[in-house]
Amino acid sequence: MAAKRRVLITGVSRFLGLRLAKKLERDDDVELVVGVDIEEPPVGIEKLDFVRADIRSPLIARVLDSTNVDTVVHTNIASSPSRLGGRSQMKENNVIGTMQLLAAVHRAKNIRKVVMKSSSAVYGSGPGEPSIVPEDHAARHVDLSGYAKDCAEAETFARDFGRRRRDVDLVVLRTQNVVGPTVRSSLTDYLSLPVIPTALGFDPRLQLLHEEDAVDALSAAMTGDSRGIYNIAAPGIVYLSQAIRLLGRPQLPLLLPAAGPTARLLQRFNLVDFPVDQIRLILFGRVVDIRRAQEAFGFAPRFTSQESLLDFKHHRDSEPHGDPAVRPRWERDLIDALGSKSGSDVETV
Repeated sequence: MAAKRRVLITGVSRFLGLRLAKKLERDDDVELVVGVDIEEPPVGIEKLDFVRADIRSPLIARVLDSTNVDTVVHTNIASSPSRLGGRSQMKENNVIGTMQLLAAVHRAKNIRKVVMKSSSAVYGSGPGEPSIVPEDHAARHVDLSGYAKDCAEAETFARDFGRRRRDVDLVVLRTQNVVGPTVRSSLTDYLSLPVIPTALGFDPRLQLLHEEDAVDALSAAMTGDSRGIYNIAAPGIVYLSQAIRLLGRPQLPLLLPAAGPTARLLQRFNLVDFPVDQIRLILFGRVVDIRRAQEAFGFAPRFTSQESLLDFKHHRDSEPHGDPAVRPRWERDLIDALGSKSGSDVETV
């Protein structure tokens, strides 16, 4: 009988780490789940041993040794600077944190599997990109910034780790934008705006990933002897204009030079933390090839991109929106501000 797995999850208080820990709690092949984060998870998990620690801390090496974990799942690369106190803190967490974590894992002799969540943002978005991006497409690091650049640099440390610990199966998952009932990101904030600004003349293809499928991909990647880089996304696409119609939102087409000022305006309203790579995404889109993950460890998404979006809409629409007398006022303020930037009226579609 194969030995039961002992798993350490970083970022266990965030949506992916927490959902993965809850899934592994029901897995009879998993003996122990160690969760690491700077904040305690919002819900209790019976099988979880929680350790309050920063992944940059020397404590991580002691935790790896004392718990005898054989699998590490790294979900602690954050996409939003505002939730970490700023861009410099975000880079410290994402890049330096990954470097320190992998250094500790390198010294832990019991480790046999490392799964790291990265992002398809490392490919960038632009008019010259392939229509469907395979894993071996060279990421244009010179054009990346923010979260995308952090993921690319974290992957560099992961590749170095893989060369030094060839006895460890290293899996890097490049996920598309995750949507669902509990996840919040710059894209979900953008799609939740009372009026959605778009670039006039651009209608990009969006490929999404449901949060349940993201968790299933992390869990599936832990099993077997798979190693390497894998794209993780839902099948199918949805055009941005189609997504806006499905969400029942009004659309505000803007001339391209207004895109940057509009993003800063949305940040000033504290509604969307919209980095440059996300602006390029809603201009040019990005679609990735997911066949390699299907063949390697049986990744089989349950939701298409459109179904993922509709599930996000269903749960968003069921949430309370506060005082109905207050919300329309700030909606009107935002619409007026956007209109003044664009010099146009809101287009209802």
